[in-house]
Amino acid sequence: MDIGLLIKAAIMGIVEGLTEFLPVSSTGHLILTASLLDFNDERGKLFEIVIQSGAILAVVWEFRRRIFTAFAEAHREVKSRRLLINVAIAFVPLAALGLLFGSALKAHLFNAPTVATTFILGGLLILWVEKREHVVRVHSVDDMTPLDALKVGLAQCFALVPGTSRSGATIIGGLLFGLSRQVATEFTFYLAIPTLGVASLYSLYKERALLSVDDLGMWVVGMVCSFLAAFACVRWLIRYVSTHTFVPFAWYRIAFGILVFATAWSGAIDWSG
Repeated sequence: MDIGLLIKAAIMGIVEGLTEFLPVSSTGHLILTASLLDFNDERGKLFEIVIQSGAILAVVWEFRRRIFTAFAEAHREVKSRRLLINVAIAFVPLAALGLLFGSALKAHLFNAPTVATTFILGGLLILWVEKREHVVRVHSVDDMTPLDALKVGLAQCFALVPGTSRSGATIIGGLLFGLSRQVATEFTFYLAIPTLGVASLYSLYKERALLSVDDLGMWVVGMVCSFLAAFACVRWLIRYVSTHTFVPFAWYRIAFGILVFATAWSGAIDWSG
């Protein structure tokens, strides 16, 4: 196996793991990183799908007790049943729109200018939300109603546009809908499991012709790096939201978007890939 390729796989895995659950867009970072590494051919795009599984496993492992309890006690425990139902409700809108428009969006919007624009707009939105008075109505995931879940699911649909950030859309949407920071963040983690899991399986099925045993080493390196980075990020974010706002992420998004535009305009970096 080419050492250079393994290094690229490790870098991509770390980028995926660190950005998947932060409100900074993992898709946007992967598009830009792949362009810089010249790893944006069909093989590279398939790899981006594969390494998402590492991030999913990190969430499953972190919340394994709650997830196991929810499934084991759903038939007799109202709270467990409500959590599973709410996650299912929140998952449906993005799944439906993704099936209808996913291919068209990938063909026309998965590029550096779009990512840079949505980075900046997303950062401005976060700043606006954080300046508003945050009236908390839901203090626990167990208190969420199906309508709360549907609202978060609709907010997640904005993540179909690369650079928006799936976690950013659901967390910021949750804040607007009256969820506490902790609830919005925790529910985002739960919602990530079916959303990323189904999307990855569906994409792998569509691109199954590109699957090759020769790429197994690259996939393992990428998945392991994605898992470790995502696990550390999830642990950190859970602590962070208890005492901090998302304003630093907003400024990061704005600065990053401006940097992409500046390097593209000056010709310092070719983002055409």
